[in-house]
Amino acid sequence: VLVFLFAGCSTPGHKVKIDAIARQESPRDAQSYILKTRGPAVADDTLRTREATEFIRTALSGKGMYEAPNAERADLVIEVDYGVDAPRSKIERVTVPIYAQVGGGVRYGTVAGRDAQGNPVQRSVAVYEPPRTEIVGYDEVPRLVTVYEKYLKISARENRATTEGRPPPELWTIHASTEDESKDIRKYLPIIASATIDFVGEGASGETTVKVRADGPGVDFIRKGMGQPAPKPAVAAPRG
Repeated sequence: VLVFLFAGCSTPGHKVKIDAIARQESPRDAQSYILKTRGPAVADDTLRTREATEFIRTALSGKGMYEAPNAERADLVIEVDYGVDAPRSKIERVTVPIYAQVGGGVRYGTVAGRDAQGNPVQRSVAVYEPPRTEIVGYDEVPRLVTVYEKYLKISARENRATTEGRPPPELWTIHASTEDESKDIRKYLPIIASATIDFVGEGASGETTVKVRADGPGVDFIRKGMGQPAPKPAVAAPRG
């Protein structure tokens, strides 16, 4: 238990990788959208899917976007895909405490008593002290772990007719992901969704990493839903 406690305390929060690409500039007045799911989420009509799409609506509202009342009045078609990739193994280094037994042994003290004649005397007695276990340092050790990448993909197209059977090109795409030993996508969707807010509809930014606290304002904004002030921009985590 202590090994995992110390390992976890060294890296608070979740590192979310963001790959944001703007293939062409979005129309400045494009604020309304219709939401569609793709990939594994298309056939997954469950509470989790409805919850996930609500998280996306909230994230988009953080950039002033809103869902159109019908497809004809939408400026954009926004497609969402999310899921958990196949597990993979990797070596990671974790910080573990080094324990040692210190103290202990025998010490001698005196106690008051009386001899056979009733006279007061001081007697020498041995007092045994057990050794105690203390942390005397820390070490980094390799550990083989199985990790799962939880991902969320959001892309936007103009809502217009197809050309020669092809849909309009994507305006922008955001691929956000985080990986650790958990495969609980429902738990992580608010965390990943909160990291996308600052990149929605923006120009190409390439790859970056942001650190998100599960109890931070961005995640709280996503969980509570629309109708509340958007959080402040996330802070990018240092690379490495």
